[in-house]
This record gives sequence, structure tokens and C-alpha cells, in this order.
Amino acid sequence: MKILAASDIHGDVNAVKRLAKKAKSESADLVILAGDLSIFGGGLEGLLKPFKDVDKKVAIIPGNHDSEADIFMLKQRYPEVIYDLHNYAFKISDIGFFGCGLANIGPNELTEREIKNRIESSFKYVRDAKKKVMVVHVPPYKTKLDKIGRNMNVGSTAVRSAIEKFKPDTCICGHIHETFGLEDSLSDTTVINVGPKGRIINV
Repeated sequence: MKILAASDIHGDVNAVKRLAKKAKSESADLVILAGDLSIFGGGLEGLLKPFKDVDKKVAIIPGNHDSEADIFMLKQRYPEVIYDLHNYAFKISDIGFFGCGLANIGPNELTEREIKNRIESSFKYVRDAKKKVMVVHVPPYKTKLDKIGRNMNVGSTAVRSAIEKFKPDTCICGHIHETFGLEDSLSDTTVINVGPKGRIINV
């Protein structure tokens, strides 16, 4: 399966148009948006229409800029396009998708315990899948992807523990602008901060 994954679009419709064009030209089977679709709820109007126009399914989670109400609104507006990965897990063929949105900081904050519980609950529905893709907004703690400056790690301990426990094939995240486009390896899992330019991932 070919996935186009991106994050932290922050209401940029032109960025979405470029992603939709890329999804079409690359024949992506699925688009994943790993949070921060908006700027604190603003900029969502028409945001997913470019994906609808090119007939691409989109799996989304909220970031720390998005509320669960924002995701619900998008689901209501684009029911034929969206998979909600914050509240549900799903399988496509033998690949299981699970995860948790929001972050451990900001106005839509989850505690580390809440992140842990949501990921564990989501994983139950895909545990028998041959391959697994975990989608979160905040990167795992103490990796290349959660560094701000030289020595400050601001990732999630719950996300790191979930990767070490469930060992998904791939973990997609965003959130830390300084590490957009970087990847790391943790417990045989490839972890990628996909950023707004997007990344083609073959699973």
C-alpha cells in the first residue's frame, strides 16, 4: 500500500492542493493527516475538498491546534472521504491503522495516561493485522523527532511506550516543526515526522 502522509497544514489550502495533486500523481491508496489541520480551529473551511476532488480517502487525527469538535465537523462535511483515527481504528486489507490525536501540551491537551489509554484501546481492533501503522500527532520521547534545540526533548512518553510495546511497522507523527521530514528508528519501528510537505510511505 502506498500512503501519502502529512501533518501541520495549519489551514493552508494551497498546501492541501499540492498534497492532493501529489496523491493523484503518485497513485496513493490513502492520505493520512497527522494533526494540526487548523490554526486553533480556523482555516478548516474547504480544507479537505481537494482530496475529495481527486477521489482520495483521508485518515485524520486532531493535533494540539484542533479540537475533537473540529474533527467531528469535518466528518459531517466529508463523510465519504474521512477515516477518523482519533476515535476509531480500521483495517485496509491486511494493514491495521490505529493511534491517537491531540498532544501532551496546548489547549487540547491530553495527559500521558490518556494518550496511553487511547492508543491501547485503538490497538485492540488491529492486533491481528499483518502490518500495523500507528498515527499520532506528538512524536515519541527522546528521539531525533522531538528535539527542540540541542538538549530539550518534548515528545510523549506514552507514545514511546506504545511503540516499544506494540511494535508497529511504521509510526507517523508531526508537531515539532524543527524536525519536519526527519525519521528515526525505535524498537524496529520506523518513526517519521512527516510535516506539511508530505511523505510517500510504502507499507
